[in-house]
Amino acid sequence: MNPDDVALSSLDSLLFDGAEATKGDLVAYLDAVADRLIAQLSGRPLSVMRVRPGQKPFMQKNLPKGAPDWIERVGIWAETSKREVHYALCNDAATLRWFANQRAVEYHPSLYPQRHLVLDLDPPAEADFAVVAQTALLVREALSQAGLSGAIKTSGSKGVHIFVPVTASGEEIAHATRALAKRAAALDPSIATIAYVVEEREGKVFVDSTRAGGGTVVAAYSPRIRPGVPVSFPIAWDDVERVSPADFTIRTAPGLLGDADPWLDALPEAQPLPADLVEEGRAIPIARVAAMHEGKRRKRAAGT
Repeated sequence: MNPDDVALSSLDSLLFDGAEATKGDLVAYLDAVADRLIAQLSGRPLSVMRVRPGQKPFMQKNLPKGAPDWIERVGIWAETSKREVHYALCNDAATLRWFANQRAVEYHPSLYPQRHLVLDLDPPAEADFAVVAQTALLVREALSQAGLSGAIKTSGSKGVHIFVPVTASGEEIAHATRALAKRAAALDPSIATIAYVVEEREGKVFVDSTRAGGGTVVAAYSPRIRPGVPVSFPIAWDDVERVSPADFTIRTAPGLLGDADPWLDALPEAQPLPADLVEEGRAIPIARVAAMHEGKRRKRAAGT
């Protein structure tokens, strides 16, 4: 399908309140970064965040019944809802443009089938980006001590994502991710934490290790539904303390990129995981599961 043959509509309409951009601006931006974005989305089950006039943004996983037949898709059984979800595979520019016309702003591909260890740094609402940058450097130090290297990008919101390509099973990646998060937070517990429950973070940056498995992470170059329409953007480690997430928007990113693909260039070759890191993580409870059990324990205690 030729992307120029994809019908577009309402290009002059405001994308969303606070966007300071139109739907046409979104289409133009996605056209400009299509090759680089599709390189990440191709072959991976895709969830998108859409916006409709007068409605709250919503996550769409199941491809709508009226979607064109030429869009590739894959069915995956969802145990929670007990049904098969038909995810789109955004393998070409025409599919990306169709999603843009559907007002799909954010692109969240599944981490599977790629093998990436991912740490998501989530700051408290009032935090300055400087403390996120400092925490990112703690993660880099923990990675270096383990003999690993990774690439970093802004999340398009307030935090950053750190990706480490590895040669390991999904289970091993999950274990190692928890161990690395714990090691990084221990390097400076005054600014970083692995506490899953927000109320227990004490205003520190959360080093989130729960993106392992079949989770999703917003793709590099994806716009976000935030004022000004920022995008998730690759940054050099040496620039972490000199940039702001607001530097990268659908208006500024194409000019900063030129013809380059800094995310592809920054990702190292897949690396084996150290056995001691995997074993260390095996003994660390999964954060959300531990929080759930603790919540149940507290409820039982309160009722006695």
